[in-house]
This record gives sequence, structure tokens and C-alpha cells, in this order.
Amino acid sequence: MMKEGDIELLGEIARFEAAHDVKKEFRVGWSWRHVRVWPATLSRLFKEGYLDSVFRSNSYTGYRLSELGKAIVADRKETANVPGPASPDPFDLSEGLFDDIVGHEEVKELLMACLRAEQPVHVLLAGPPALAKTLFLWDVERVAGEAAIWLVGSATSKAGLWDVVAERQPRFILIDELDKMNAADTAALLSVMEGGRLVRAKRGRELELSHTLRVVAASNRLGGLSPELRSRFAIRELRAYARADYLAVVRGVLERREKVDPDTAGEIARQLDGRSQDVRDAVRVARLAPQLGVERAIRLLLGR
Repeated sequence: MMKEGDIELLGEIARFEAAHDVKKEFRVGWSWRHVRVWPATLSRLFKEGYLDSVFRSNSYTGYRLSELGKAIVADRKETANVPGPASPDPFDLSEGLFDDIVGHEEVKELLMACLRAEQPVHVLLAGPPALAKTLFLWDVERVAGEAAIWLVGSATSKAGLWDVVAERQPRFILIDELDKMNAADTAALLSVMEGGRLVRAKRGRELELSHTLRVVAASNRLGGLSPELRSRFAIRELRAYARADYLAVVRGVLERREKVDPDTAGEIARQLDGRSQDVRDAVRVARLAPQLGVERAIRLLLGR
């Protein structure tokens, strides 16, 4: 039985084949990168008879639409050459996206404009820890869901940025601790930010991918970033919170993200006042408080 959305996928594949001379341009078949359909989904469609496997090796699987797949498309669509309706944008980029972040109004306005822009504008938020940089990344991730990849510069995945982007085809890359990213991933990032193009040589083969995405990154320091990397970002430096703003941030994050009741959120904010300026500490306290109580959780976590 076909899954919901399979007919749309087959229609997209049919339109791709109609736009190309597949026997000439893809003599060993097109791959998932060409049609931007997850490999596991293509494998299932092949097993169900909707695709033919033209070529298979350890590193490449080539497909074409089977006669059954073409028949399905012909039955359910007017023609494979007529584009289907445009898919609605699944991201709710509403004005309330950053409501859980206190202050930084110009940063919010800039990010909203960049996320809505037709062409990518990449943003780098800079400044000392505990200035809501990570909160901005969290909010984008919350809205984008699986269309966003979260990376920490000091602990990029073993596969590397090239493979992560090639496999998942994200719309957004969110990078915390950009200043700690390794040289190989920085080089890949420079390439994809400039023109949506990733090129890599591996075991004598050149692998190339074209994919447009937006990068939102955070860094505690700007000094360690190369001029080339800095030039690809719109950079905004965040200023330290005033005491009242910090308390409001803690309460907002705990109530909205951690689902903490207002009284407990207020107590955590008050007891952390003067002990920490990092919202992450408040989150950790909130998660341990049901077992330890607020005061004991703070003492064990902060040692004071």
C-alpha cells in the first residue's frame, strides 16, 4: 500500500525525468541527491516496484521511474510534465517567534528579515556567554524541526559537515561555538555559504553538491575567525543583560520551554540572581528540582 505523499514524490520524480534526458545525462540512473528524496524512501519505492534500479555500487545507487511508477503518475496526475501545486511553507516565521527572548529587539528584527529573505543572508551572533545567543538558535530549531541541523563547533559530527549536509539537505544550519569549528568543516562551510556548493575530493573521486541553505551561528569570540568566514556573515554583537532582564529571561525560558510553573520559575530566577548569568544553569536547576529541590540543585550544580 502506498504511503501518504508517495504519489506526490513520484510526480516530482516524473517531472525531474521529464526535464532531463535521463538516458543520456544519467546513464547509470539518478541518485537521491538529484531528486532530493531520502535514500530509504527511494529504496522502499524500488521494493514496491515504482522505481527501477539501473546501477548499484557501494557508493552509488542509480534509479529510474518504472513503468508501474509512470502509470501511477499518469492515473493520478493530469500529466507528469505539469507541475503540481506549490507546497506551503511549513515554517511559522511569525512575529512571535522570539517572544521568549527578552530585549535584543534589533537582533530579532534582523533575524526575521534574514529568515524570510528570498536569497540567503547568514547571521552570526557574537558576545560573551549567557547573552541569549543560543536561545535564538533554539527558537529557529523549534520552528524548523527536521529542516534544521544543529552543530556545535567544538564537537562537529564524526562524518563532518559535508556528509551531514549531503545526507539531510537542511534548510538551516545552526552552529553554536562557531569559533571552535575545525578547519575541514570551516572550509566546507565557506563553500556552501558562498554559493550553495560543496565540493570534496575523496579516494580519487570528486563529490559535488549544490544546495541553498541559511546559516545562523553563535560565537563567544570573533578574534579567532578568519576574515573569509567573517565576511560571509551579517555580524551582530549582543550586549550583556541588565539584572531585571536576566530574571525575566530565566522565567520566560523555564515557563515556555521547560513547562515549569510560574512560581517555581520565579524561585529559580531569584535564587540564581547573583550566582549565575547563564540561562543553561536555570534549565539544569529546573530539571533537577523535582528530585532535589531548587536550593539543593543550585548548590550541587554551582558549588555555592
